[in-house]
Amino acid sequence: MYVLIPAYEPDMRMIALIESLKETNPQPGIIIVDDGSGACYEELFQTASRMGCIVLTHETNRGKGCALKTGFSYLKGIGASGEVVCADSDGQHLPKDIMRVGSCVEPDSRSMVLGGRRFSGKVPLRSRFGNSATRFVYARSTGVKIHDTQTGLRGYSTDMLDFLLEVPGERFEYEMNVLLTAAKYGYAIKEITIDTVYLNNNESSHFRPIADSASVYLPFLKFSGSSLISGAVDFVLVLLLHSLSSSLILAVWGVRCISALLNYTLNRNVVFFKESGIRHRTAFPRYALLAVLIACLNYLLLFLLYKKAGIPLPLAKILTEIPLFLLSYWSQKSFIFTLLNPNG
Repeated sequence: MYVLIPAYEPDMRMIALIESLKETNPQPGIIIVDDGSGACYEELFQTASRMGCIVLTHETNRGKGCALKTGFSYLKGIGASGEVVCADSDGQHLPKDIMRVGSCVEPDSRSMVLGGRRFSGKVPLRSRFGNSATRFVYARSTGVKIHDTQTGLRGYSTDMLDFLLEVPGERFEYEMNVLLTAAKYGYAIKEITIDTVYLNNNESSHFRPIADSASVYLPFLKFSGSSLISGAVDFVLVLLLHSLSSSLILAVWGVRCISALLNYTLNRNVVFFKESGIRHRTAFPRYALLAVLIACLNYLLLFLLYKKAGIPLPLAKILTEIPLFLLSYWSQKSFIFTLLNPNG
């Protein structure tokens, strides 16, 4: 088993973790990635090297995602086989939990193991807020429920190294991108419970709840903005065309085509542009099919709520649009503006 530890400006807790790992399992391959900590921390990394760890160094700080990829690239280069467990350097992951996560990794399986905290007891507010927010976004984006989306304790089989190196992201967003991409490409995610450890109110953490979570929330917010713009155009043009033609059907379906084209353009070029190396001839038919499906479901739900259940039309419209909005976001992210083959 290999233990990969990205480290930026660590303290003696990293050395204590290495010692504990050596006591628990005398033969783990421990890879430390110094993510540009600087000269002041050189002695700590030299100590880790003398303790038998492989130390890889970034000249400047490049972010946790880059540090993890440097470790993955090293393991791929030496032809490593078995399990890779990623752990933080600040003492939040106990050696027993690191070993337990590694023991749960199944060789040659399309799955990963997360060491999930339950956030019981005294938990720093920023940690509780950050995980709750990303857990909500992740569940709405993928339909998969994970209790601890921000855990840094994760186990992988080495046959996943190519996949892990292809996932986009350089900083803390990388770990969320791994979860999002894994769900998209059919990798199973197993979560086991670990101890929740916060030392000194988690002051050593370099995670910024707002700035580092922004890249996770941004696609969802941009999708919301795209939908609002398209909806506003739809609303205004329906009134305009109906006043000119007096044909409600012509106004509704004519404008729906215009707003759908606008929404498709915004979503492909602004919302999901980083993911969509996909061609128009592939994406557009998928989008058109989804647009027809959404329109049919919209009418059906409105009919059931307004006509059959007697719910006032404005409320029925709101109750209809919310689930269809989430369905549309999930469908476009998972099937329309994405390459279905993770390798190409």
